[in-house]
Formats: sequence, C-alpha cells, structure tokens
Amino acid sequence: MSAYLDQIKWNAEGLVPVITQEAHTGRVLTQAWLNREALQTAVIEDRAVYWSRSRGKLWRKGEESGNVQKLVEVLLDCDNDSICYRVEQIGGIACHTGRESCFYQKLENETWQAVDPVLKNPNEMYKNA
Repeated sequence: MSAYLDQIKWNAEGLVPVITQEAHTGRVLTQAWLNREALQTAVIEDRAVYWSRSRGKLWRKGEESGNVQKLVEVLLDCDNDSICYRVEQIGGIACHTGRESCFYQKLENETWQAVDPVLKNPNEMYKNA
C-alpha cells in the first residue's frame, strides 16, 4: 500500500521538498518539507500535511488558522526527489502573514518589496500570535 513512498528519493534526514500550488490559478503558495508520515497522512486525509522541521512534528495546514489546503493532486518530479501538492486553498490565505502566498516578496532594484496585500491580520488567525 505504501509502495509509492519507496519510489521517492528522500534526503539524508528522510525529507523531500514540496511546493504547494493553487490548483485553479497555478499560483505557487508555499514551499515546505515532507517525511513519509506527512505524505502518507496527506493522502489519507485528502489535505496538505507537512513535516515541520522547527517543531519536529506533523503540521496539518490550517489546523490553527483555518486556512486548510484540500489536496487536488500530488505530483512527483522526474528525479523522484521533489513533490508538488496541487491544492484548493480554503479561505484564500496560505501564508502565516495573512497573504495569499508565502511568495509575496519581489526583487526590485536589489531590494525585496512586498507586492501582495495582507488579506487577514495574523493575530485574528492564530491564538498564539
């Protein structure tokens, strides 16, 4: 049942990078990490689940903020060492800063400029913010 997990080239820490993309618009929402348990759980629960390196545990996107990512499909790259989650972003916010995407800073004249608006104050999404 988990043979698909054995086909992935996990790094020395047992992780693989995952890019998350909004399925309807194609916008890149975030980059994170997966371990075997996170990917298997995501497939079973039909929602984006990641491995939080900072917390050392599974991270179900939206468990605190309510901004759940419903899995539409899971893709594996040609080298078998990178995953793409295509998701339906519930609530339209993927970033903990309250923006649509974590990729909201654009390089302009050698300076990073925030180009996306904050859609919701993070203090309203997170009880510990």
